[in-house]
Amino acid sequence: MQDQRKAIAVLTSGGDAAGMNMAIRSVVRSGLARGWDVYGVREGYAGLVAAPAEGKIGKLEARDVGGILGLGGTVLGSARCKDFHEPEIRKRGIDNLAALGIDALVVIGGNGSQTGAHALHEQGLAVVGIASTIDNDLEGSDITLGVDTALNVAVDAVDKLRVTASSHRRASIVEVMGRDSGYIGLAVGVATGAEAIVLPEVDISPDDIAARIASAYDRGKHHAVIIVAEGARHNAQELAAILERDHREEIRFEMRVTVLGHIQRGGTPTVFDRLLGARFGAHAVDCLARGEHGVLVGIRGTEIVTTPLDQVVGRLKPIDLELVELAQMLAQ
Repeated sequence: MQDQRKAIAVLTSGGDAAGMNMAIRSVVRSGLARGWDVYGVREGYAGLVAAPAEGKIGKLEARDVGGILGLGGTVLGSARCKDFHEPEIRKRGIDNLAALGIDALVVIGGNGSQTGAHALHEQGLAVVGIASTIDNDLEGSDITLGVDTALNVAVDAVDKLRVTASSHRRASIVEVMGRDSGYIGLAVGVATGAEAIVLPEVDISPDDIAARIASAYDRGKHHAVIIVAEGARHNAQELAAILERDHREEIRFEMRVTVLGHIQRGGTPTVFDRLLGARFGAHAVDCLARGEHGVLVGIRGTEIVTTPLDQVVGRLKPIDLELVELAQMLAQ
């Protein structure tokens, strides 16, 4: 039976990711196409539980989301809400929605955001999540919204660093994002032909890294690239200090450290992320229309799918160990 819901809201939470704006646009226009009212919640869960007088929840029309599909970040904003784990705080957010006649919510975000979505669902709110995190560590989706753009930004930066490194016979140690997941580091390392990739999940000693850099020099290479995920045992600065202290004569290359940081979040969304955001947003509205909620919208292969939120929260999707082996082979 078709669900007769007439008002829904959408929010973005956690770290911003390119493609979020396309997903917002898709949710809004898909809802409007059904004759529903659609509201935007500003500043994530903090806006959801804010006092109504603050005006954090407002109605969105088609023109309100015009021109945002090519923008990085999120026009709705995001903010931390340290008290959201408390049921009474979440109830305040549900009551804020109910006061406006809203009985369903679309949450665009990663692990922490979907944990909050699941908690709201358990308290009776119809919630659908959209998988969005540049770490690509969310169960329920082969790739999450924002990953492709973040990878392209990082790869472009490393390619540019290689140009100057070759001119001066340098080793570039490049730190990418990934506090708990090394997916970005692994993918960027393979895509740029890095001599070594240092991840939280796969330990590699400074001695081994030094040997790989030295081997690159001996093979006549004019540069070496080391990719370090920020959550690895040694970050880029620490690793460079160890290599300089213990392996300076062995390495021979001059070393430089570059920390890419939040530049990886700020890219213009790629075509892939725009298409993914459009498909995710429309599918989330379809779920609510047929009465399906408490699920995460993701992608498996080329198919848009849903996964129950209770099978998503509290889990980190592991990296592909076959890709690790491929990286090691190709770095020889």
